[in-house]
Amino acid sequence: MKRTITHLADGRELIYFDRRDDADRSAIDRRTLEPRPVASELRYDPLTEEWIAMAGHRQTRTFLPTGGTAECPLCPSSDTRSTEVPAYDYDVAVFENRFPSFSTNFGAYEEPGGLSEVRPGVGRCEVVCFTSDHSSSFSKLSDSQVELVMEAWADRTAELSGIDGVEQVFCFENRGEEIGITIAHPHGQIYAYPYVTPRTKLQLAAARRHPRGNLFADVLAAERAAGTRVVAANELWTAFVPAAARWPFEVHLYPHRQVPDLAALTEEERAAFAPLYTSVLRAFDGLFDMVMPYIAAWHQAPVRAGRELGYLRMELFSIRRAANKLKYLAGSESAMGAFVNDVLPEEAARMLRSQIDH
Repeated sequence: MKRTITHLADGRELIYFDRRDDADRSAIDRRTLEPRPVASELRYDPLTEEWIAMAGHRQTRTFLPTGGTAECPLCPSSDTRSTEVPAYDYDVAVFENRFPSFSTNFGAYEEPGGLSEVRPGVGRCEVVCFTSDHSSSFSKLSDSQVELVMEAWADRTAELSGIDGVEQVFCFENRGEEIGITIAHPHGQIYAYPYVTPRTKLQLAAARRHPRGNLFADVLAAERAAGTRVVAANELWTAFVPAAARWPFEVHLYPHRQVPDLAALTEEERAAFAPLYTSVLRAFDGLFDMVMPYIAAWHQAPVRAGRELGYLRMELFSIRRAANKLKYLAGSESAMGAFVNDVLPEEAARMLRSQIDH
């Protein structure tokens, strides 16, 4: 794997990940770009003890370009058009988001008053282009391409964890307009947060209270023993629907070995993940014979606090509950955080297994 670092016209970093050592990455960004925006401001909510990022500059980000590859900012550049990726072709490309929620480009921040307080939204946001093929999807990637994406995720996790002030690194993919994507090209994102996220805090607190061993390892062992919700497995990974799934179709993928983050996986574990994960993604699409909207979220241990308790895992879920129905986060979920699931987890697992068996 070849890793090449270059920069875009406004100074943002761009990293190419290539299979070939002779890949030429000398192309330059020919655009004239506006100066980079200053970092968002974080405001503290004293009622939930959470930090909320205020990033008004994100209102101007690219929104559902209609011209396909002719307008896509993530496709390779050409002789007549420059994009976020100056090369005319690429394997995997990662670059700093032009409209980041977190960055190290600080501005001036005024206290908002009330019981809140403010601080800079230090961190970094990156875009990960999984392939140069605009018409592809993660489920269509070859095993070797998935492994290259995982190399990129691992590289960026290690690099971003070293930024002063970063407490957690989150790799994820949003897919489908129903989820809220603004660009259709196959891509994901990475957020380097200046705090440990609320959900991770809750899970680590539960892990600390667990009476024996590691909570996440015990969940995996119990699901493997029960079997009824296991969707697919190999010697190094298991994919299952959790017993208390919140979403209509939700699958968690655990490595059989406890590791804190993507950078700690072995080559064998990365290779074993690829075919298992893409088979689950294809099962999602096969459920209703249509493109399934989903969120794919890597849960990694925080950089410092509670790291010894962490257990790397992928959580994949969709808001589609039937061919013509979506699950909306309405009153109970949005206002109270109290989920109601319309699909029994055991039935969801059975439906997904039937697609994988095909």
